[in-house]
Amino acid sequence: MGQDIASSRFTEQDFAEFSRRLRAETRVLETWFAEGRFDDAEPSAGFELEAWLVGADGRPAPRIESVLATLDDPSIVPELATFNIEFNGAAAQLRGSALSTLAQDLRETLDRATPAAERQGCRLGLIGILPSVQPDDLTPDFMTPRERYRALNEQVFALRHGRPLRLRIEGRERLDLEWRDVMLESAATSFQIHIRIGAQESARVYNAAKLISGPLVAIGANSPYLFGRDLWDETRIPLFEQAVSVGGPILQERVGFGFRYARHSILETFQANRDHYPILLPQLMDEPPERLAHLRLHNGTIWRWNRPLIGFEPDGRPHLRLEHRTLPSGPSVADLIANAALYLGLITHLSREPSLESRVLFLHAQQGFYACARDGLAARIRWLDGRTHRVSDILTTDLLPRARQGLSDLGIDRPEIDYWLGLLEQRLTTGRTGARWQRDWVQRHGLDMTGLTLAYLEQQAGGRPVHAWSL
Repeated sequence: MGQDIASSRFTEQDFAEFSRRLRAETRVLETWFAEGRFDDAEPSAGFELEAWLVGADGRPAPRIESVLATLDDPSIVPELATFNIEFNGAAAQLRGSALSTLAQDLRETLDRATPAAERQGCRLGLIGILPSVQPDDLTPDFMTPRERYRALNEQVFALRHGRPLRLRIEGRERLDLEWRDVMLESAATSFQIHIRIGAQESARVYNAAKLISGPLVAIGANSPYLFGRDLWDETRIPLFEQAVSVGGPILQERVGFGFRYARHSILETFQANRDHYPILLPQLMDEPPERLAHLRLHNGTIWRWNRPLIGFEPDGRPHLRLEHRTLPSGPSVADLIANAALYLGLITHLSREPSLESRVLFLHAQQGFYACARDGLAARIRWLDGRTHRVSDILTTDLLPRARQGLSDLGIDRPEIDYWLGLLEQRLTTGRTGARWQRDWVQRHGLDMTGLTLAYLEQQAGGRPVHAWSL
């Protein structure tokens, strides 16, 4: 959940000074957009992958500190809970065999981490929500001991004036409960894709990302169960949105789809950060305004499903990235990179599509996103022709061909395109997403969440994509 901080205790003066620096740094950013200061290098992409540590009993294993000590790898870091882990992949230039490069990087990272986990009596699980997780696992006792997490917990509940969170999810079944900390968020792990973008095209890319978020989450769904309840195909979506809710105006909620398309550039999201979102972590840093340290920290506490990011080149030039956060972890490395191929191809193609925003109104894109998270490939959404279609048909007849052309335009090799998008064609043909496989297993074997977890991990260890998994 972002960079660590030095303390979880803040004063009113800290908030006031942080706000002043945030406004000053936003003015710097506005100048950079106006003057075209951003580096526009060749497109590249990377990823962050969150995973679970799972014990031999199929339950979450809170052993992150000992696993990290064994690894001593700066690209592998802790997350909110002591049974979560995050892997950060190196960016690859989007040409040639870039997708296989990303896959190889991820496999090598997992190959390093797996023995370290095994030495601590656990294994890695790539899944959006671990079926066997129980409410007793999601308590502050299992919060990773970092000041950032303590501070987030304290500040979210300060904004809520101490009122408990309310988790309400209406799916195939119903879940309704109260919670008194942010640890619910640790029940949701994701695969986050980063793509480098130019400032001039940033609005079109951002808007295209919103438009395709629904179909992406439908074909990648892998989180149907929480606490033994069968809920949404991608239950992560409502879970995360409600797990860190500040309980104020909807404009201030920290996780969400957004409220409109970008008009001119993604600068507008950073202006919205300044104007609408209360500061959660007023950590003051001894950095010049041009490093945007406070702006970036504040942006890191607002988890848009499509989130703009700012980074810096070795020579100090700023660059822009867009982080796509809708996809869950798992089911396999092959599935993850196939999902990334679809996203990268569609972003490239659809960001050049004329009148995109007028052909699918923002409200329809937003409604389609939540319909796809709830109903998966069976969802029906409004599309570019102004009509409502089943999302599986949109993916098959429209989006896969667009992704193929987009990847070709990037310079990705034809065999690469055929292989990675071919996996998605097979997933669509079988209708077997990770969510579908989990439900099929339960239908055959019964509502045994620990058994489901162990069966899932056994299939995952085989390395095959989910459409080829057995029951």
